[in-house]
Amino acid sequence: MTLNIKAQVQERLLFITRFFSSPGQIGSVTPSSKFLAKKMIDAVPWNEVQAIAELGAGTGAITKYIPSSAQTSAKVILFEKDALLRNQLKRQYPAFACHADGCELQVAMRQEGIEQLDCILSGLPFFNFPKAVRDQLIEQIRLSLKPSGRFIAFQYSQQMRKQLSEHFLLREIHFVLMNVPPAFVYICQNKGGSSV
Repeated sequence: MTLNIKAQVQERLLFITRFFSSPGQIGSVTPSSKFLAKKMIDAVPWNEVQAIAELGAGTGAITKYIPSSAQTSAKVILFEKDALLRNQLKRQYPAFACHADGCELQVAMRQEGIEQLDCILSGLPFFNFPKAVRDQLIEQIRLSLKPSGRFIAFQYSQQMRKQLSEHFLLREIHFVLMNVPPAFVYICQNKGGSSV
């Protein structure tokens, strides 16, 4: 129990440090809560997932639930721009591929031998980015997902609702109060496939 608390404190301190060094890239001063992570993980149809990506993996608050949820044969790609956090993810999850830039999702997929993704999880603070970067990310996500693939993203507001609705079928939005700050989980489906 003491080790677990110590690890949580270290994770929070690391996250706060990285937030203050790059507030535009990291959307909060604290990692995602287990309640938010569970809402994200529960929205994934794990029995259908052969390939999945996580954008903005950070300290691994959501990543840590992937190994116990995914099939052992599933390919996982993590994206984290912050070099310190990315190197930590590489050490913690040696079986997962780690890349820096979600704007180069298609390039990373080719490098990893993945044609299409069944699901993409995202903790990226989209509204902190310039519109050109948001547009590029959305296009990369849309192109990378299989028809009817899922895009599951959390945001701290509903500012992205319009843009997401333009590019995806917006299936559900869940409000997670037990998070600092409270968050919205968008469950989207790539257009061009049948409903799941």
